[in-house]
Amino acid sequence: MQLRKENILIVDDDVNILELLQRHLQSWNYHVFKAISVKEAVAILRDSSVDLLITDLKMPEVDGFELIKFVSEHYPKMPKLVVTGYPSVQDSLTAIKSGVVDYLTKPFTKAELKTALDKSLTTSEKKEQHSKTPDETSPKAYGEIIGNSEKINDVIQVIERVKDNKATIFIKGESGTGKELVARAIHYQGKFSRAPFIAVNCGAIPENLLEAELFGYVKGAFTGAETNREGFFQAANRGTIFLDEIGNASLAVQSRLLRVLQEKEVIKVGTTKAEKIDVRIIAATNNDLRDMIQKQSFREDLFYRLTVVEIEIAPLRERKDDIGLLVDKFLFKYGVEYKDRFLKITPEALTILKRYDWPGNIRELENIIQRAVIMCDKIVDVEHLPEHLKIRLNITSEPLQPLKVIEKQYIEKVLRATGNNKTKAAKILQIDRKTIRQKLSE
Repeated sequence: MQLRKENILIVDDDVNILELLQRHLQSWNYHVFKAISVKEAVAILRDSSVDLLITDLKMPEVDGFELIKFVSEHYPKMPKLVVTGYPSVQDSLTAIKSGVVDYLTKPFTKAELKTALDKSLTTSEKKEQHSKTPDETSPKAYGEIIGNSEKINDVIQVIERVKDNKATIFIKGESGTGKELVARAIHYQGKFSRAPFIAVNCGAIPENLLEAELFGYVKGAFTGAETNREGFFQAANRGTIFLDEIGNASLAVQSRLLRVLQEKEVIKVGTTKAEKIDVRIIAATNNDLRDMIQKQSFREDLFYRLTVVEIEIAPLRERKDDIGLLVDKFLFKYGVEYKDRFLKITPEALTILKRYDWPGNIRELENIIQRAVIMCDKIVDVEHLPEHLKIRLNITSEPLQPLKVIEKQYIEKVLRATGNNKTKAAKILQIDRKTIRQKLSE
């Protein structure tokens, strides 16, 4: 039987094993990515589409178990196959519990590898066919979306309903909440995941260039247009285009965008010839478009075309239950990148992070964890966090009380420690017994 070409990532610090695996896999028409460390593997996973992971367990610094954990959380549908030269019952049990489909011991034959591959990919297909809804699974990771809070699960439920059609979707939320991650999840979790996904930040492109960049242009359309050029919409044909910060688009661009939505066609700058196009449009902004409509800086008819389905992403301060999961994600990401190891965080430091309000949302949290990883050795502690987080904790989390209340609480603490011996307590407190009675009575 002719095997379908899949993208397979193999991870092993033994170059000879990598080459052997690559030869076998390519002989069966698979496409292969190779990594000699977990750090390299994570980079490949972030930038490439991978259908199957094959990994060793015993590797320097970050081992294969941590990679399996990372993939299980961030790419839950991806099957995992272990190939190890140091087999043990405990390791095999741990691997299977972590979601590994099969477990091969070196040396292995080509036939054994093929059997394990077929099993892994077949199991993956069955899981996709019989996958549960988000309500039943309550995933910690959905695509690149990390979270288990009610607000995130609400978002995932909407994604599940829209991912397999091309309805226009509008995502709103504060800056740093992860609007592009939601757009990517809509695309890559659905049946159009093999088609292009093009992300465009409308606020990052100068207003006079945005129109040409989106829709393309013909030679001579303007000064500097020396050849015909396709735009982002043409590049996204049959796939998804994500228009971030759509509120920054000029009225001229809005008019052209309305035509795309109404007529399913684009016209390049400098021509009147229309080109049919099949694109799902996802737009996002942190601006109030209704307010912009009142100020006549955003077209009302375009607004209603864009908001067929609306998804609102809650700010991080409203879903603090997700902070621990997000911290784990960033600790792994930057621990591997900067330290070549998987880092931990102390409960005290995590408590501070959970009590902060995060005006910069997930982007701010990621920046702070990135800095903390650089500053620490193996464990992120309170000392590695910025001072403004700790100061805010002291102000907001500890109730301010009158001095006499604090005095009474401390006297009671000393009395408990001395077995209610007022003489000993008075000596420790450096006051007399009469003063103790007086303060307690107050």
